[in-house]
Amino acid sequence: MSDAIKHECGIVLLRLLKPLEYYLAKYGTALYGPDKMYLLMEKQHNRGQDGAGIGCIKFDMTPGTRYMHRIRSAKSNPIQDIFDQLNTKIEEAHKQNPERLRDVNWLKNHIDLSGELFIGHLRYGTFGHNAIEFTHPFLRENNWMSKNLMIAGNFNLTNVDELFDSLVNIGQHPNRTSDTITILEKLGHFLDDENEELYTKFKNEGYTKKEISPLIAKHLDIHSILSNSCKYWDGGYVVGGLLGHGDAFLMRDPAGIRPAYYYRDDEVIVVTSERPVIQTAFNVPRESIQEVKPGHALIIKKDGHFSEVECKKPTARKACSFERIYFSRGTDADIYKERKKLGKQLVPAILKTINYDLENTIFSYIPNTAIASYNGLVEGLNSFCDQVKKDRLLQLKGNPEPAEIEKILSLHPRIDQIAVKDAKLRTFITEDNKRDDLVTHVYDVTYGVVKEYQDSLVVIDDSIVRGTTLKQSIIRMLDRLGPKKIIIVSSAPQIRYPDCYGIDMAKLSEFIAFRATMELLRETRQENIINDVYRKCKESENLPREEVVNHVREIYKPFRPEEISAKIAQMVHPSDVNAEVEIVFQTIEDLHIACPGHRGDWYFTGEYPTPGGNKVANRSFINFIEGRNERAY
Repeated sequence: MSDAIKHECGIVLLRLLKPLEYYLAKYGTALYGPDKMYLLMEKQHNRGQDGAGIGCIKFDMTPGTRYMHRIRSAKSNPIQDIFDQLNTKIEEAHKQNPERLRDVNWLKNHIDLSGELFIGHLRYGTFGHNAIEFTHPFLRENNWMSKNLMIAGNFNLTNVDELFDSLVNIGQHPNRTSDTITILEKLGHFLDDENEELYTKFKNEGYTKKEISPLIAKHLDIHSILSNSCKYWDGGYVVGGLLGHGDAFLMRDPAGIRPAYYYRDDEVIVVTSERPVIQTAFNVPRESIQEVKPGHALIIKKDGHFSEVECKKPTARKACSFERIYFSRGTDADIYKERKKLGKQLVPAILKTINYDLENTIFSYIPNTAIASYNGLVEGLNSFCDQVKKDRLLQLKGNPEPAEIEKILSLHPRIDQIAVKDAKLRTFITEDNKRDDLVTHVYDVTYGVVKEYQDSLVVIDDSIVRGTTLKQSIIRMLDRLGPKKIIIVSSAPQIRYPDCYGIDMAKLSEFIAFRATMELLRETRQENIINDVYRKCKESENLPREEVVNHVREIYKPFRPEEISAKIAQMVHPSDVNAEVEIVFQTIEDLHIACPGHRGDWYFTGEYPTPGGNKVANRSFINFIEGRNERAY
């Protein structure tokens, strides 16, 4: 994705099911948990680079010693920073006495992350600032072990204000209105209630206060706590939590918007945002890894009992299609196949655009994350060429000349690596004006391949969001090679609507497809549609979420996707670029063919999986019309 957008976070939950002495004997280290957490988090670093955190619960610690630990970092390389802090203490211990690293009791009393239960988080800052106070896991502390709560998640809620008010109405006074605080306090409220009910029950049965604490921990109904907490949540979420006494949970939204996978055997239970991470870290086959069911929670009791239970009735499955197009690593077998299919589905449209002139067309990709779809595109082009060659050979009569056969067999797509990324330069700058200049130099172009003013250059990208980097950097860079035409191909459809479930695409004004459509409405003197949509959005502001419809969809109805694509091409064409510029987008229909199990396509279709999404879309349009440069949720 040449345009920089921040997106979903990554999460890891790990429970060791054996005593630490077991891992010391089998694997040679009592720090098996931290070792695996490092690998599980590092293999998901693509999901968050604004911050990272890890929490740990130590079982059966004596009173007066710490049993909950948390390390967070918002530095430029947060995962490395966290584990550097841990390794410093380990190295110091090794210098003083190497045998200490084989002493489980010493480790649990002196090394922060030497426990049995872990939660890790990688953050992309879709809300708030990149500071330590916004970094997961979040902690709610109490002197009662069973009231301590640590959470981390991959989520965005659309109705934070409503949920905040509900907390105030039950007497709480949250210090912030973010969805993380809201989720933490909502869970904490029902956790407190459950503790109090059990305390009263056991007290009435004659148990002493000292006897009651372990009884509460044993009998806590995590299922009830989660079901009551999420009852009114509107959004996409995977929320993981650890309780101070050793219970743990991970809950997924009922539409399955955000991803979560788990694996368990007699040694571990592990949950991550991506499946290949578990395959790599534990060397297990993909068939042994399960997807957490939408609307369900994994509950792991302190005694190791495991269950997957329904907390909220599942709705129509709307798993995020952007996971397949771009966000998740392409090492997942299904994702890789689907990305190749996305490229292959584009072949007919591309051939039509170049007028089937393969002899004077070069095919390439940018950025590197588009390689899988590019491979699919090349496969599709080769299949087309094979069919053409077959047809032409069958049309030959008599004894054809070898030269005639060789000419037919020479038909093939011209594939070249036109843009080569310079590994020494990184696009870490997020300000558009600085970043665009840097992008121009991050890629080196391959000179001497393009026949100047004769060849067309087809370049596939994952998606086109703002179009800013295309106009300011990519197209100018490609124009240096002197092509007759530059055709930018997006393996995703036109991004038309804001996201509110974890991806940093909250403002309509940032989408080139939206801006192009607004231009077309003005050019065709259909401003009345803009006014009508604005009026309807304003009228729906105070309606209950369930009654709100997405009125923004109406602005796109007058135009075919090809008309909007043509306008986008015009808008991203710099005045100093000589080549013609065309844009080809994936169709919604072909997206569904390529990624049949992930129909969460609201960015493209405006069909939101929750009522809050419609409200966010309308609010975003109101903000645009009223000139408010702010988030819509």
